[in-house]
Formats: sequence, C-alpha cells, structure tokens
Amino acid sequence: MESKRELKFDTIVVGGGIAGLQAALDLADQDFKVAVVEKDATIGGKMIRLSKVFPTLDCASCITTPKMAAAAHHDNITLFTYCELDSLKRDADALITAEVTQKPRYVDPDKCIGCRQCEYGCPVYVPDHEQGYFNMRKAIYIPFSNAIPQLALMDVENCSLCGKCAKVCPTDAIDYFQQPDKFVIRAKTAVLATGFELTPIDQKPQYNGGKVQNLITSMEMERLLAPHGPYMRVIRPSDGKEPDSIAYVQCAGSRDKTLGIPYCSRVCCMYAIKQAMLLSGALPLADITIYYMDIRAFGKGYEQFFQNAKAMGIEFVKAKVAKIEQGENQYVRVRYENQEGDGGVAEREHDLVVLSLGMVPQWNPAGVCSVSCGSDAFIKCSMPKIAPTLTDMEGVFVAGVAAGPKDIVDTIAEAGAAAMEASKYMVAMGKQQAA
Repeated sequence: MESKRELKFDTIVVGGGIAGLQAALDLADQDFKVAVVEKDATIGGKMIRLSKVFPTLDCASCITTPKMAAAAHHDNITLFTYCELDSLKRDADALITAEVTQKPRYVDPDKCIGCRQCEYGCPVYVPDHEQGYFNMRKAIYIPFSNAIPQLALMDVENCSLCGKCAKVCPTDAIDYFQQPDKFVIRAKTAVLATGFELTPIDQKPQYNGGKVQNLITSMEMERLLAPHGPYMRVIRPSDGKEPDSIAYVQCAGSRDKTLGIPYCSRVCCMYAIKQAMLLSGALPLADITIYYMDIRAFGKGYEQFFQNAKAMGIEFVKAKVAKIEQGENQYVRVRYENQEGDGGVAEREHDLVVLSLGMVPQWNPAGVCSVSCGSDAFIKCSMPKIAPTLTDMEGVFVAGVAAGPKDIVDTIAEAGAAAMEASKYMVAMGKQQAA
C-alpha cells in the first residue's frame, strides 16, 4: 500500500473563515508555520458573502479581503482549499496528526492561471448558490471575483462533458480524470475554526419555507443587498417587482425547543436591524417591519444602532409569528399574535419576508476528532470563564462560532486568544523538549 505524503507544520487551522484567518495570521506573524485546511473552494467563510457589518455598516469585503490576501501571501501560511478533514488525532509523540483529502477540482492548480476562459466558454448554466440561487453560473467556474485562490472548479454533476473548457484553456489545465489526493499533516497544535450554518428554511413547518414565493433567508437578503449581488439592486425574486413592504421574522430558527434549538443565536436581531437600515436607504419609500420576541442588542454601540433604526421609521412589532402562507398576487401572508397593546391575532401581507434563521455548527467532530461537544452541539470549552478557547483535547483549541454563536467582533477577539494559547503551548512544548 502506497504511503501518504506527509507535511509538517507548527499549527493546523481547520477553517478558512474570519476566525481561521485571524488565528493563522497571528500565529504566522510569530514565525510559526501554519496550515489552513478549508472545505470550501475559497477562503473567506461567511463574512466574505455579507454586504456590510453592524453596527458601523462597514463593507464586509473591505475587512475580509485584506486578511484573505495577507494569508495567501504570507510566507508562513499554506492554504489547503477544497479539502476534507478525515481525522485529527494526537499521537504518541504528542503531535497532532491530521489526515486530509484534497477533493478534485478537475483543474490542475499548478497550470490554472485564473483567466476564466473555461468559464466563458462553458455552455452549461447552473443555479449559483453563491448568489442565493437567484442567478446562474457555469458548470466550470471561479466562485466569485475576489475568491482566493483564483482557481477554477468543475461541477461534475452538471458538466455535459462537451470538452469546450479544455479546448479554450490556454494552459491545458483541465483534467477530467483528476482523482482525490490524500495526505497527512503533522503539527504541534490545532485550532478549530469551523464556523456555522444557518438553520434550514424549511425546518419549521408552520412557516412553509421553500413553498412560499418571496419568503427568503437572511443570507439570501445579504446577497440582494450586496453591491455585487445578483440583481445589483433589491427586487422581489418571483417577478422582479421593487418591494413596497418588507418584513423580518425573528427567532425563526432559534429559541425554539420544537426545533431542538433552545438557545439564542445572538446575532439575528442585529443583522435584521442592519439589513432593515440598508433597505431603508435602498428603498426609501418601502415599509419595513420587524416581528420580534425580544431585541437583544448586547454589544458596544448596539443599543444606539437599534434606536437609530427606530428613528429611521422601521416598525418593530413585538409579536410571535404563528404562520406564514402564500397570499394573492405573490404576497406573503404573516399571521401573528401581538404581544403589546390589546394583543390578539392579526394578519398582514408583505411583498417580501425574510426569516432570521439561527446558527448551528457547520462541523460535527464525531468520528473525526475526539473533542467534546456541548448539549447545543457546538464544541465544548473546558474552561469557558477563564480560557474559552481550550478544548478537552490537549493541544487543540477552538475559535469563533465553532464554540458557540457570536458576532464578528467577538469571533476575531477569540481567534486572537486561540492563537496566543496555541503559541504559549508550543513555547512550553519546546522548553520541555530542550530540558
């Protein structure tokens, strides 16, 4: 049996989102060799897909892209994108051993120059998940314009094998027979920054997610608001109408024991307020309503951000939304119980309704890594009050939403803490070996 090639680093960072990039950069700046293992075809995580960030309304790409570029060009960082982590174990020599599979792109990364000629020549169109499935991409493509690395990726499930991409490629980079490549990384420490996913839109049957026209997720609204989004402006997806009435339904995937998610996802209130403020600027004549149970504006400047939204005319209705149905003329009908005033059950119709979905872990370590998870399925911290990045596996640390729901500010701070814990651990290991 052929042995797998073995690579040696000081630290393995699992996940190339904002937490993983920050931890990798902090460690690399201390002259540690870092391997970043990312399952996506590009680094950047969820943050690079956002339009702006709260409460400053700064451009998300303007914050994330420099970190992506810094990691890609740092002498001490090696990026392994489009890879699956098969196992992460601690061996007898107190080293972390990670078995990784490089999934085939069907494009030779050493030959591809990112010219996109293959993409332009491809005749097959596929719904683009990067743009919320609102528009189309090709069967061979680069995920988005500022993706890192700028390497094409073939969607073999939709490829027609017409051969046009191979004919137009100027460097003969197309490889229809490329196979998965398994290799091993050995390191002294590991940082788990595996991020999150939003709860499924169809998880709550009362909301009829996926069956109601113009009922979308918060991430889909991020793409509509983004300057480089699918339509370059906010329109109703079903017919291209500019919406006159937009509503947000809070706690659509959190604080709900029937879904098995009793916890608060922390960021949903603030991202809904952020999007509502951006919509108010993009569509100044539109009525914007947020149906909420509680507004949790817990961070620095967040309460003022909430007050600013109310001052802009955004309507906040304290209510429990019981049902969402398809209305006439492609409207979305919202049935809710009012929690203020005289109370009672009421109905309203909106052009566009956004579900503020909650956070769940993106990665389950079961069968891959022996770190423990809490009752919420996020990675468990062994000392949450004094060292929130420590796990119960020696030499393995956790950062960002992998450890539990949090906003970007807390994610970056925790990534820096994880990097310092890993650095401290490696220094102590070096002293022990020297003694």
